[in-house]
This record gives sequence, structure tokens and C-alpha cells, in this order.
Amino acid sequence: MGRNRWFLPIAATLGFAFLYAPIISLVVFSFNANRLVTVWSGFSLQSYVDLANDPQLLPATWLSLQIAAIAATIAVVLGTLCAVALVRFRRFRGKTLLQATVSAPLVMPDVITGIALLLLFVTMQQLIGWPNGRGMLTIIIAHATFCTAYVTVVVQSRLADLDLSLEEAAMDLGATPVRVFFDITLPIIAPALISGWLLAFTLSLDDLVIASFVSGPGSSTLPMIIFSKVRLGVSPEVNALATIIISVVSVGVILATAIQMRRPRKA
Repeated sequence: MGRNRWFLPIAATLGFAFLYAPIISLVVFSFNANRLVTVWSGFSLQSYVDLANDPQLLPATWLSLQIAAIAATIAVVLGTLCAVALVRFRRFRGKTLLQATVSAPLVMPDVITGIALLLLFVTMQQLIGWPNGRGMLTIIIAHATFCTAYVTVVVQSRLADLDLSLEEAAMDLGATPVRVFFDITLPIIAPALISGWLLAFTLSLDDLVIASFVSGPGSSTLPMIIFSKVRLGVSPEVNALATIIISVVSVGVILATAIQMRRPRKA
């Protein structure tokens, strides 16, 4: 019993240190006065000043945020429709094919997905002239394609647990199926939609491999820019940008946790 009492705290401490020590180190060295990120020379905000004047990182960040927001929104719409079709319609022609189509991006390597989408865009451009080249539009289509599968899984699991008696009661009172969906079903599955959107947004913002295949000149995303910079050595501007992103995510997590903890008290 004595060994178990000490083992769990030690294991937990080592686990958290393994996960968060690199992040803490990154944040600390973002305030380093030295251009070498591994040599501490004193506290300075020069990295953040250089980040504000960087001609690549900030435009790439804005481009990635736009792509992630649009792709996540498209994925939520398509993923919700797919989830409704798979859960509510038990049998219809093409259901097996739809299920396979949804599951394929979840298990397919990103390299294969990127090559397939690149060949698709090139072939479409040759046949119908659209899309005209590769850029932001092709990245959005590619990200929405694989993000839709993740959103479908999230929404599908929520719809499977939904009490159908609520919808049946509304229809018995004269509501149309469309009115029932928007007034009853949609508010109930709203947390799943938000979760799916956030998941799709994160996956799109984090993607490097697929975007590398379907992007063109002037449409380099943030992961692509960071990857090109890291090959020559980590720059302080990258640490500063990562610190800002970590801070924004941390604030969002803290606010979400605080809101979640307050709900039972109000009830």
C-alpha cells in the first residue's frame, strides 16, 4: 500500500512533466534576449516586436485562420447532413457507400489524401477549367473534405443517443419535420456541433501534409511557413507566435471550464 501511495503521484508528475515541460520551455525562451533560442541571455520582448514586423508569419497565420474557419463551417454543415442520413434513415440506396466514404479519411494516411486531391484538382482544371490553379480555395476544399468525416462521427454519436419521443411529440402537435429539426433536434445536438466545429478548426489549422500538396504560390499556411523556418533552426519569432497561440487556447479552456463548473450550481 505504501508503494502504491507514492507511485501514482510520481507517475503523474513525470507524465505531466513529459507533456508540458517542452511547452513551458518554449514560452520561457520566447522572452529570451538572445537570437539563439537555446541560450538564455536575459528577459526581452524583442521576439514579439520582430513577430509584429515579420512579413511571413502574420499573413500566414491570418490565412490559416480564415481557411480553418471556413473549412470547419462547411464540414459542420456537410457532417451534420451525413450524420442525420446515417442515423435517421435506416435503409436507403448507397448507405454502405456513404459510410465507407465517411470512414475513409479517418484511416487513410494524409499523404494519400493529399496526392488524391492534387490529382483531382489538376484533372478538373484540365477538363472544366476549375479550380483555376491552386490556392486558398483548393486548401479549403481539401480541409473540408477530411474534416467532414470527423464532424460526422461526433454528430452521429450524439444523434444516436437522442430521445426520439421529443421529436415525435412535436410532430404530433403539428410541427413539420423541418420545424422539428430546427426547433428540437438542432438545439439538443448544438454541443456536438460546437465540438465538431472546434475539432475541424483545430485539424485544419494544424494540417501540413495535405496543404503542402494542394497549395500554390502565395497560399502558404502557417504550418508550412513554420516547417520551412524550423529546417534552418527555430527562430524566436516562432516561439513568440506559439506562446500567443498557447495563451489564447489556455484562456479559452479556462473560460469553458469556469462556465461548465457554474452550471450545476445554478441548477
